[in-house]
Amino acid sequence: MVRSQSYIATPPGVTIREQLKDRGMSQKEFAARMDLSEKHVSKLINGEVQLTPEVAARLEIVLGVPAKFWTNLEAIYREKLLKVVEENAMDEDVLLAQRFPYTEMVKYGWVPITRNLREKVAHLRQYFGVVKLSLLGDAQITKIACRRLAITEKSDLALMAWVQEAKIQAREIQTSQIDIKGLVSAIPEIRKMTVMKPEEFCPKIKIILENCGIALVFLPHLKGSFLQGASFLDGNKIVVGLTVRGKDADKFWFSLFHELAHIVLGHIGNINGTTDQDEKNADKWAGDTLINPTEFVAFKSGRDYSERNVLAFAKEQGIAPGIVVGRMQREGMIKYSVLNNLKVHYEIKI
Repeated sequence: MVRSQSYIATPPGVTIREQLKDRGMSQKEFAARMDLSEKHVSKLINGEVQLTPEVAARLEIVLGVPAKFWTNLEAIYREKLLKVVEENAMDEDVLLAQRFPYTEMVKYGWVPITRNLREKVAHLRQYFGVVKLSLLGDAQITKIACRRLAITEKSDLALMAWVQEAKIQAREIQTSQIDIKGLVSAIPEIRKMTVMKPEEFCPKIKIILENCGIALVFLPHLKGSFLQGASFLDGNKIVVGLTVRGKDADKFWFSLFHELAHIVLGHIGNINGTTDQDEKNADKWAGDTLINPTEFVAFKSGRDYSERNVLAFAKEQGIAPGIVVGRMQREGMIKYSVLNNLKVHYEIKI
């Protein structure tokens, strides 16, 4: 017997058990008379196996109750069972739906507007392409290059919503076959674009990455997602998503190169997501690719952190000065309030 708030699904086995009790017949004897294994009879009585027309015909012979009666009981049970399962799944999904940033998703046009919780569940199921939201906890569905996700965490639910939109938009982007070697070869060219304006480098980077089998998507930031970017495999392409919430140049480029690092270092598609060490390795690869590590150590040891010297070093590296400033601030070489005039603030249109 299975219950939900509105329905009770009672298997035909309950009636079989009552019939056996009235006759004083054991399940062992009943199994012998039915020419079925005791295990099968036990499952039949507990509703764990379907009562087939063949079994209904045997029940008519052994118990004297018409086969049609048993097949009707089975049909009613299966219909009620489906309603019980659906209602219980809906109740569980309603709780999950309340934890998604639905209002923000409506604001960006990702899902239809509604205040009805059950309608929200229906829209979210369609948005994610799952029959129930609890399936989002399956690692096969959320293979993202980031820490492992959990549907119990509100921030992870926001991240899942953001990533799903990246998937949806990336499906409209035509890419070549995935070419990791081609990406590695293109890294120096992408690095040179750090001195360009967003309207200049955005289309160029997209084309380069598309030729390497990578779809680059820019999305707005979702509150509570704590997300700068994500990368993952979707079908026959790799998707790189980046937030565009008014970023400084150094944060934008570090986020992009961090995601490219996951691709180059082979972190994409890992069932359990990335480890802490994977994230550290991606950080190091991004930092060392943007700024030559040996030359940065020499610059750091010189202890001349004047604006003039920072500009000179950035020019030598062929990168935006703000990237150098951001690195210096993160490593404690200068305070976060120093040299911010060298940082460029990006507003990338979606």
